Amino acid sequence: MLSLTSIDVSYNQLEGPIPNGGVFENSSIKAFQNNNGLCGRVKGLQPCRGYSITKKSNGEDKHKILIGFISSILGALILLIAFTAFIFFLRRNSHVHKEAKETNHENLFCIWDFDGRVVYEDIIAATEDFDAKYCVGTGRYGSVYIAELSAGQVVAVKRLHSSEGDEIVDQKVFTNEIYVLAEIRHRNILKLHGFCSHIHHSFLICEYLVHGSLGKVLCNIEEATKLDWTKRINIVKSVANALAYMHHGSSQTIVHRDISSNNILLDAEYEACISDFGTARLLNPHSSNWTAQAGAYGYVAPELAHSMRVTDKCDVYSFGVVTLEVITGKHPGDLISDLTSSPPSPPLGYNILVKDILDPCLSAPPVHIAEELFTIVKLAFKCISVSPQSRLEVANGSGLGYTVTVKMKIKMLDVKIEDVEDVRFECLRIRIEK
Repeated sequence: MLSLTSIDVSYNQLEGPIPNGGVFENSSIKAFQNNNGLCGRVKGLQPCRGYSITKKSNGEDKHKILIGFISSILGALILLIAFTAFIFFLRRNSHVHKEAKETNHENLFCIWDFDGRVVYEDIIAATEDFDAKYCVGTGRYGSVYIAELSAGQVVAVKRLHSSEGDEIVDQKVFTNEIYVLAEIRHRNILKLHGFCSHIHHSFLICEYLVHGSLGKVLCNIEEATKLDWTKRINIVKSVANALAYMHHGSSQTIVHRDISSNNILLDAEYEACISDFGTARLLNPHSSNWTAQAGAYGYVAPELAHSMRVTDKCDVYSFGVVTLEVITGKHPGDLISDLTSSPPSPPLGYNILVKDILDPCLSAPPVHIAEELFTIVKLAFKCISVSPQSRLEVANGSGLGYTVTVKMKIKMLDVKIEDVEDVRFECLRIRIEK
């Protein structure tokens, strides 16, 4: 438009304002005649009232710029709101998940009727965050601590071992231990007071028995002397009753799989309780259960070395080992090896008598105690049979059925070890005490 020197738009029926300046401003009226709708500053045309094309153009540009600016601001604001909402959603989900996780890990004190969080903090304070000075024992699945709660109650806290990347060593072990123990109510099975599954600590809370494990007592001559023959017989009866309850006292067979002197605890009166169900399993008595080998060395049934088929007969074998340990005052590994070898090897070949295997830290028992001790030895020998089918069976009933029902006119403790199996009684079964 700047290079034009003349213009003629006449007779075109045009209308609207003529631009100012340039070739338009210097043109004559003839260049615009017969265009009734035109207006402008050219002499002879009607002036444009209140209208400037330059102003309109500038106004339109400003209007467009304003609209673009506002649109950009609104778009950025919408994006910011969307991003903020997305971050809030993520954080909210993370917070809810964290709360749920904390709830799952901290509020599992469902056995007790008070706030689990309070008890958790109480135990952490009582053990000074599980300081070693409060530890009284360590097993395969955890360490046991003594904790005196703020209310004055003393409890045993079994803290489960944790490994890197795992909240609990074995979730199944932990779950089984919780639910099996929670349902058991028997005087010879350790009571579960509560449990906690926390992101930092997973532990069970059990009753505390002052004399600790049977194994520790037998290893201490001073403590072992306090376990007279009557107390030892009662310990055997207590363990037998607990096993009978586990195997036949509920709708499902409960196989402990880790019966040993270290898992038998003694209360103030030296009555025994079975503890540590870390390897407990609920079994269908009509099906096979193939699982990993478990149990303390020296107490494991021999068939588990090659078959790993766990049944209640495995517990019966371990019970036989513990029974002989109670009678002899030490682990009967050598004695069992001699008894189960074929043919029997020394010392059985040297006419060893029953009285020769009794714990030497105690004096000779009176006659009525001697008769019962002999029967217990016979029971133990039946329990450690190499063949599971030949072992004793636990059964429901009243009282413990291994008392002598036929009085024999012999000194039972003078019976040779190899002849114990030949002494016959009318009754020789482990029965649950109602």
